[in-house]
Amino acid sequence: MATAIRFHDQHRQAHSASLLEESLRGFARTPKAISPKFFYDRRGSELFEQICRQPEYYPTRTEESILRQAAGEIAEIAGHNANLVELGSGASRKVRLLLEALHPSSYLGIDISRDFLLSSARRLAADYPWLEVHAACADFSQPMNLPEEALGEQPLAFFPGSSIGNFDPQQAQAFLRNLHGQLPSGAGLLIGVDLVKDVEVLEAAYNDRAGVTAAFNLNLLERLRGELDCDIEPGRFEHRAFFNEARSRIEMHLLSPEAQRVRIEDEHFAFAAGETLHTENSYKYSLAGFVALAAEAGFRALAAWTDRRQLFSVHYLQRD
Repeated sequence: MATAIRFHDQHRQAHSASLLEESLRGFARTPKAISPKFFYDRRGSELFEQICRQPEYYPTRTEESILRQAAGEIAEIAGHNANLVELGSGASRKVRLLLEALHPSSYLGIDISRDFLLSSARRLAADYPWLEVHAACADFSQPMNLPEEALGEQPLAFFPGSSIGNFDPQQAQAFLRNLHGQLPSGAGLLIGVDLVKDVEVLEAAYNDRAGVTAAFNLNLLERLRGELDCDIEPGRFEHRAFFNEARSRIEMHLLSPEAQRVRIEDEHFAFAAGETLHTENSYKYSLAGFVALAAEAGFRALAAWTDRRQLFSVHYLQRD
């Protein structure tokens, strides 16, 4: 029986340098921007789990409902005893529905937040003693190498939460192509994709009344203060999130209401009043639009499931 996890650390050495280098580069850009991958320190991961429980945030509960209803069909397509690979594992709640339906021979969770990943993987190993559990700390927004011993001959990759929407369409295609190169022919990809819908529903999801998403966004600045030599004051910024209809995406920003200067290491950056730091995009797709994107990266659509209100979709793709 599995009593421990097998850990593969692909990210630790480059972690601090990456945060510093990308922060300096992002603050120097016009407009200023930083990758959403830096949201996910331990506190950020905890706040995201709280976001998922907010009444306005439909994606998590809708995707879980779809997976619960479709688990049997997914198991039929994937076949039992497949090796399950979860990208962006987080708290690993949704994957439990698949573990119980597929009874895979092994599980590999991949996440950028090392401590959060390890605690989630250990809980899975304790709750499923029959399961061989692997955990890989990696930045899957960059080209990566999946541990071969955790893949097996016919893995099923699982990418939940519409995290694919954090990439712009060109980046999403590059991500899918990289994943295509890591998976063997015939492997499956089960992926959650948020759908285009009423603007009011979209904007409410990223501006919850409890202010959890705002705290999550501002925590990025708290992280910079904690890990880098800088004088950023999170209290001098405000959360902003809105739907950019022309680009079919929610944008999240940190707005500076007043003119200010901030320092990171030896570099100084000026914010004009009303200027923002762009922290995240979340692209929304049509069903046909996402299938076309995946096809260009070498994945064939086998099935798709949606909820009654057409808020969210889960696609089963197969690598050619």
